[in-house]
Parts: sequence; structure tokens; C-alpha cells
Amino acid sequence: MALLKRNPFGHILILKKWLIRILGVLTHRRFRGFNEMHIEGSEIIKNLPDTNVLFISNHQTYFADVVSMFHVFNASLSGRVDSIKNVGYLWNPKLNIYYVAAKETMRAGLLPKILAYVGSISIERTWRAEGKDVNRQVKMSDISNIGKALDDGWVITFPQGTTTPFKPIRKGTAHIIKRYRPIVIPIVIDGFRRSFDKKGLRIKKKNILQSMEIKAPLEIDYDNDTTEEIVKKIEFAIEQHPSFLKVVPQEELEALEALNKMREWKKR
Repeated sequence: MALLKRNPFGHILILKKWLIRILGVLTHRRFRGFNEMHIEGSEIIKNLPDTNVLFISNHQTYFADVVSMFHVFNASLSGRVDSIKNVGYLWNPKLNIYYVAAKETMRAGLLPKILAYVGSISIERTWRAEGKDVNRQVKMSDISNIGKALDDGWVITFPQGTTTPFKPIRKGTAHIIKRYRPIVIPIVIDGFRRSFDKKGLRIKKKNILQSMEIKAPLEIDYDNDTTEEIVKKIEFAIEQHPSFLKVVPQEELEALEALNKMREWKKR
């Protein structure tokens, strides 16, 4: 039956659509209400092809980062530039958006399992498991599932594999780029770590300026760039290269604090 149409991972699309709608309504005020999200570059989203697009981003919380991207991507596709005003853009959401997440994270409770159904490509981390360092082989089924998702739509990935800033980029992302040759869109986010707890489920502080900058596609020579060169490009594109780690001048901190105050949510 068309009503029970499924995606390549067996998820029923009508169920996925309603989950996105409901979760979108429940989370909207986290990014336009309790806090305010400043968006740049979302016009890029509307001009992307329907499949084989890989979004790479720095990572600040387990879930809020991805949820915010679902909002911004769908708002842009419905004609809203750099805005998520009016959550009606989620009535007909893009259903082929996926995101890469650790399998153990997506199994830890009912809500993560629901979020997994919305679009998780759950993989086994090769360097960390159950809070301990490990060293194990990459599962080829995980790589092929990412390829399957790229073939069907868009994939969001966090190439550092951790919410800790300035950690090394995992080479697996570079291998995926060379193998599947997607359009690579860098995203830089900020403010989520201050707004939410580590999982991104509980609001830790209100009136925080969150930001999301969507950049132009990364220039990659799929045939000649080495994985090390691609890793370097990713580091700079998502502003996680060590050169970005600097002491912020006092005047810059004061200017940022003033901007935060300007963007504090006020009842209208």
C-alpha cells in the first residue's frame, strides 16, 4: 500500500512524517522562544539536489544539534531564508534526511529510539564504547548504510564523533567522501552547549544566542585529494582546526555579550 510506503531502512514514511511534525512542534520554542537562533546561509539549502548531500558539522549536544538542522533545512525548503518563524514548514517535511549517530546512544531510552526512527544511521563507534576507549574495526555494514542514505537523500554527520570541541576529525568521514563523492556542506554551530545539557534534551539556560552558519559546498578533488588533505579541509571548514583555538580578547567577549542581550527573547 502507498500509505505504508517505506524508506530503504524499512521505516514507514507516514509515521516518520508525523513524528517529525510532532517533535518539531514540541521543540520549536527551544530555538525560537526560550532561546533565539541566528541563521546564516540557509539559502544554500534550497538549491541542493535531492540526494547525495553530506552535511558536516561541529558537535555540541547529542540531539539538539540535529533537531535544529531539521528545523532550518525544512524552513529553507519552504522558502524561509535564515528563519524558522512559523513552524508550519514542518507540515510537509523532507523525509529523506538522515544523521549519523552512535548505536549505543540511540538505544538508551524511549526518546532516543523515537529520534532514531526519524532518521538515524546508527553505527558502532570504533574508538569508544560504554564510556571506555576501544580499538575495533570499522563495520562495512555501517559504511554501506551511510552510502544507502546518501543514495536516498541527505546525511548529517559530526566528523569529530564527540561533543568535545577541537578533537581530531575521524578519517572515516574522508573515506566516505572519497567513496561516495557527495556534495559536502559545512555547518558551524554555537550556543547549543550553553543552552542545553549534554544530551540536548533539557534546557540549561534561557536567552542564549544560538547560531548556525551554513557554508558553501567544500571544494574537493575526489580523485586526487588524499584522506589527510580532506581531513584538513574539514577541520578548517567547521572551524575545529587548532588555529581557531585562541584567547578571545576582552572587547570581543563584551561585544558578544552585548549581542546576546540584544537577542534575548522578549514577549511580543
